[in-house]
Amino acid sequence: MGLLLKGGLNSSLLSTAAIAAVAIMVMLIVLGRWRRGGDQLLSPTLQLGCCVGNTAYFGIPVALALLPPEALSISIGYDFGATLLAWGLGPIWLAGPEQKAHPHRWRVLINHLSSSPASRGLLGALLVMATPWQATITTALWMPSRVVIVLALIVVGMRLAGLSDARSTPSLTEATQSAHRKALNVALGCKLLLFPAFVLAISLILPISAFARQALVLQAAAPTAISVLLMAETEQADSTAASQLIWRSTLLALITVPIWAVLLKTLGERLGT
Repeated sequence: MGLLLKGGLNSSLLSTAAIAAVAIMVMLIVLGRWRRGGDQLLSPTLQLGCCVGNTAYFGIPVALALLPPEALSISIGYDFGATLLAWGLGPIWLAGPEQKAHPHRWRVLINHLSSSPASRGLLGALLVMATPWQATITTALWMPSRVVIVLALIVVGMRLAGLSDARSTPSLTEATQSAHRKALNVALGCKLLLFPAFVLAISLILPISAFARQALVLQAAAPTAISVLLMAETEQADSTAASQLIWRSTLLALITVPIWAVLLKTLGERLGT
């Protein structure tokens, strides 16, 4: 709620949210068709992990550190759209074809959307905007919002610290472990390289500014969100793959995100925007 109030519920934020949701949805469809085409490399959990990034607790701090203040609303808009889609569609995607073909799947989707953190934050922001104290409440909530981000980074770090050991799979055969490592490496490449490149291609088509392009791509380059693990555990999906993808992508993002930032800055200078 604090982030949405700070970003401002305007057409720019909502259009950015739509771009994020469409980009993630298209990527999921492509990965899903690739799997149905005969290649069983990426499980639904890894497919979701390729697209859903840790935008709130990694991407927004990156935006605050590397981008001008006017880019914050773009980053918040991306986080809002991605969170709304992830918590709405993610559990259905992980549940497999049975859930997708469920006769009441639209009701299930609405239930997931209504319980999403993004939906609750939006409701709270709309209620605050309906009062005459919007500016005061927005200012009051901005500092706690940033404190929550820092605390969440600590909690995520504590959770990630034990993932590599707790999720090891020593009982698997060598062939199975090799296939598992291959799938994980492909997912890492998709999340940290392919998906940001896809969002960059979309941003080059759209009539947006250089800082908006940078904000979109840096959000797309964020490591896999820990919410993927939470959903995988709830839906009894491949939580082992999710945990390994999260902590490895988080470590690698410390290298890849600065590289993306430099590339985007250079691209902006060459395009003259």
